[in-house]
Amino acid sequence: MSRAIVVVLDSFGIGCAPDAEKFGDAGADTFGHIAEYRQKQGKPLHLPNLTRLGLFEAHKEATGFYARGHKPSALSGAYACAAEISSGKDTPSGHWELMGVPVHFEWGYFEDKENSFPAELLAQITEACELQGILGNCNASGTEIIKQLGEQHIRTGWPIFYTSADSVFQIAAHEEHFGLKRLYQVCEKVRELLEPYNIGRVIARPFVGENADTFERTENRKDYSVLPPKPTVLDKLQEKGGEVIAIGKIADIFAGQGVTQSIKASGLEGLLTATLNAMETGPDNSLIFTNLVDFDTLYGHRRNIEGYASELEAFDKWLPVIESAMKPEDILVLTADHGCDPTWEGTDHTREYIPLLLSGHHVAAGNRGKRQSFADLGQTLCHLFDLPPMEEGQAIKL
Repeated sequence: MSRAIVVVLDSFGIGCAPDAEKFGDAGADTFGHIAEYRQKQGKPLHLPNLTRLGLFEAHKEATGFYARGHKPSALSGAYACAAEISSGKDTPSGHWELMGVPVHFEWGYFEDKENSFPAELLAQITEACELQGILGNCNASGTEIIKQLGEQHIRTGWPIFYTSADSVFQIAAHEEHFGLKRLYQVCEKVRELLEPYNIGRVIARPFVGENADTFERTENRKDYSVLPPKPTVLDKLQEKGGEVIAIGKIADIFAGQGVTQSIKASGLEGLLTATLNAMETGPDNSLIFTNLVDFDTLYGHRRNIEGYASELEAFDKWLPVIESAMKPEDILVLTADHGCDPTWEGTDHTREYIPLLLSGHHVAAGNRGKRQSFADLGQTLCHLFDLPPMEEGQAIKL
């Protein structure tokens, strides 16, 4: 019986999608622009393992050209690029589509840069959560707004409310002065009150420190997502008696639906160590599903090109370790959920193709083309686990 290890390099796009112009992202290319930056710095990206698995080839499939620093290498995996058909370029849409359920409805958004949230909603929240007031109420970078308002938050005890271009309501509060448990309780209540607004996620953003120079977010982030609109591959595998081991924020993204085991970890080393542990103990007929969030939160949104490049190189060094832990029937999938080009204007996600890099003893190396939907991965997993097919997506020939 097979196992699948799916690792999502959160935000690792490989070139603007066909509909990128509609999102203001024509020309975005997370991987290509990072590679270009490194080439100009005189230290080309060193990604020998991702190269042999087909990353540069997938980028060429998406864009028509090789990213800077490409060196020919014998392939040891199958590669493809995939476009998104979901209506948004956000985390839930990307992950749900990967697991066979694209988002065809329109999310709700808080589009105003200032006074972003309706007064009626804020009144309901402050009353339900017994808050004396709130801070923020704007579209902002999470790290910047904590620097700006963190000290006032400590003085007043008022939580910081903010949003972004995603369908999201984010709440930042100090773990000690406000309390982590209280922050989670506020988020749970806000999740309930947001039902009429069709908002994808409420995110708890706890932080520590005593002033703007020392504030930092902690690993106790928690996402409160709505349920996927239909059963995903996770549900189908669970119903068949298989295991779905969710590592990092995966369980939150699916609101726990279809997850048999949730493992919390943080940082590249922590998340990949948890993945290796799950590979050691996970039974046959298991999906081990990991999200590497730092690519997005620490480097993409913060437009930290060098940080993103270094994280890619660090991940590349882990690949032989992961591959050595694979059983003969295992399949490894490296992919993403959207782009977040660190060279791009603003701080938001970018609408891009994603890589689909598949490897294992029974995967024939070579090009699997330009896929029309992320859901092709979900259909492939259904075929691998002998599950009923999804309504959308075309299985990739292994």
